[in-house]
Amino acid sequence: MDAPALAEYVGVPLTSVYRWNSQSTGPRRIRVGKYVRYRRADVDAWLDQRSKGGPAGGGAA
Repeated sequence: MDAPALAEYVGVPLTSVYRWNSQSTGPRRIRVGKYVRYRRADVDAWLDQRSKGGPAGGGAA
């Protein structure tokens, strides 16, 4: 999924996704050429980590 799809999936503004990228605090991302994409499994794992209070590396949404 791309950044707008991630924002919709997680329920946050698109600017939050861009902030996560710049701070390296969001879900694992994959660069495909000039595009950044996210695997749903990586996003779900990141959300699970955050909800359990583990070391997710995530900031406030």
